[in-house]
Amino acid sequence: MAKLLFQGHGSFRITSNKGTVIYVDPFAGEGYDQAADLILVTHQHGDHNQLGIVKKKSDVVIIQNNDALVNSKYQKFTVKDIEIQAVSAYNANHKREESVGYIITVDNVKVYAAGDTSTTEEMKEFAALNLDYALYPIDGIYNMGPEEATKAADTVAAKHSIPIHMKPLDLFDMAMAEKFKAKNRLIISAGEEIDL
Repeated sequence: MAKLLFQGHGSFRITSNKGTVIYVDPFAGEGYDQAADLILVTHQHGDHNQLGIVKKKSDVVIIQNNDALVNSKYQKFTVKDIEIQAVSAYNANHKREESVGYIITVDNVKVYAAGDTSTTEEMKEFAALNLDYALYPIDGIYNMGPEEATKAADTVAAKHSIPIHMKPLDLFDMAMAEKFKAKNRLIISAGEEIDL
């Protein structure tokens, strides 16, 4: 069974059943000791793109926002047993042409990494994808706040909606997490790992 480790802030690690290791937006917390097969970066802010902290396999694949969004087209990738579809992510603090989110399919489980964003037009189409997990930023400073994120989660309608990126540079904040009121909310503390 695939696993997801929430490392804190906007950083998390997914490990597939076959042992493929994926890091998303490396920056915070622990758990960078497993060598990466794949690293995904949603944008180039320093709290999302710290590639140097990740142990890497010799054949590691690194996909950053400028690889994922080319000539205004969101790209699709297959790396080992993982499928990745880049999607839009943007708001007043994150330009549409410089930021992406990812839908990651691992062991037939679909995980939406929203990246740093507010509500996007594309989210209306996601309910049809039957997403299993979705991770939303909720800080209300650089991204949407808990109320807007709750509405976005209800629109996307993933089976589980996880709040992340709660306060600038903090790994985790329970008071903020609890302000995210999605019907299918799943709160994961920094350093906690779940089965997908």
